[in-house]
Amino acid sequence: MRVTRSGFYAWTRRGLSARAQRDLVLRTKLRAFHAASGHRYGRPRLWKDLKEDGEAVSEKRVKRLMREEQIQGKIPKRFTHTTNSDHDDPIAANVLDRDFTAAGPNQRWVGDTTEFAIGENAKLYLAAILDLYSRFVVGWEISAVNDRRLTLKALEMAVRRRCPVPGLLHHSDRGCTYTCEDYQRYLASRGITCSMSRRADCYDNAVMESFFATVKKEEAERFPSYSDAKMALFDYIEVFYNQRRRHSTIGQISPAAFERRTAAA
Repeated sequence: MRVTRSGFYAWTRRGLSARAQRDLVLRTKLRAFHAASGHRYGRPRLWKDLKEDGEAVSEKRVKRLMREEQIQGKIPKRFTHTTNSDHDDPIAANVLDRDFTAAGPNQRWVGDTTEFAIGENAKLYLAAILDLYSRFVVGWEISAVNDRRLTLKALEMAVRRRCPVPGLLHHSDRGCTYTCEDYQRYLASRGITCSMSRRADCYDNAVMESFFATVKKEEAERFPSYSDAKMALFDYIEVFYNQRRRHSTIGQISPAAFERRTAAA
């Protein structure tokens, strides 16, 4: 290879370069942060983790190291339609009109329902309500039946947790579990204004569709049993999503951290 004998022996004693040693440190941290996220995070959030840990590193370098370590985020799952809008209940106007912003907490909530598979042929339904200000999941409930009791329990949890004042806007699709008399009576009794999507238009409630897609991508869309699903969804929503998961809409911090930061400010 046309190298000198002295040059060869000097190379064997030299060890790893400073850049290679730095790569080793970054690789170790990437694996640790990826494991801490439940192997859910991709490049943007892992890069944020490294920066918060005091590492001045480019996103391009993180991409290269992740490729070499075969680290990747979870892939999105297919969309499942669960809305039953074949009913004669009154439909509220689309007051939200795709404005998925809020100036403060408990001003605008969005809600929806999705389904998960249990075992080989059973189903589980998750109803959730999300605050558009911080993307915090304020209420949720699971059930083997997609009925009004499911959505009502999620709403009741949200109201108990946040104690909103009259004037809150609540947006959902026009499924029968949201248009039913019980649900509408509960909204009216708390001074909550109702808003509903247009028929068969998932973009009118895009934030909730995105949330459910994230749950299924990062957690699962099939569970061995109801008890496994309940534990996994509680851990994902309450422990990971609300408290730890970085959200791109609010500056790559968690919903809970965003609310604490704005409250302190």
